[in-house]
Amino acid sequence: MHLDHPVTLPERHTHSADSGRPDALRPDGRRRALRVGLGGPVGSGKTATVAALCRALRDTLSIAVVTNDIYTREDAEFLRREAVLPPERITAVETGACPHTAIRDDISANLEAAEQLEQDLGALDLILIESGGDNLTATFSRGLVDTQVFVIDVASGDDIPRKGGPGITTADLLVINKTDLAPYVGADLAGMAVDAEKQRGSLPVAFTSLTSADGIRPVADWVTARLAAWRTGAAA
Repeated sequence: MHLDHPVTLPERHTHSADSGRPDALRPDGRRRALRVGLGGPVGSGKTATVAALCRALRDTLSIAVVTNDIYTREDAEFLRREAVLPPERITAVETGACPHTAIRDDISANLEAAEQLEQDLGALDLILIESGGDNLTATFSRGLVDTQVFVIDVASGDDIPRKGGPGITTADLLVINKTDLAPYVGADLAGMAVDAEKQRGSLPVAFTSLTSADGIRPVADWVTARLAAWRTGAAA
């Protein structure tokens, strides 16, 4: 795996034996950034969701982004071109393998990238870690992220929610994106909502259209609420 730059780190955060999650505190004793993982199939709108979140939250929160691609840094380069954050706040991981490998099986490169951002930039509120395009089995290791979002889109078929898979059934938030395309692809949004609830129970679902002026708001509000819980230790 390859990063944007060489990584030289202080002592790695430890993982709590009972939760499998990394220590919530930085080496200096401050609470580290909330790490939010975003996964989903190719073309579902993960990078657009990250970009929209950055635009919605950057005026009030200190944010950084880690992107994952197999052989390129295309997603990171897109975010830099769009100037959603200063370029030094966006870094890339080239996984060299199936995307889920770097977010679930061997998280070391992503963990190093996240820790390096906090070392270089100082205290951060939020780090968004975007997976490369994967399938419905994609999930993040809880040793890497504190909460995870799974993004699907209506153009891929309104049967996707009922197909299930760990990404849909276990993600802390399911985002059903590109709702503006529903009339053009014959997608039944009400049916998708019913199917998603059957698969997820009480776990939340957000419908988004990023072509709308504030279409990211349901996701931004959810992330803000998770951050508030993280700061109080409720999400530790």
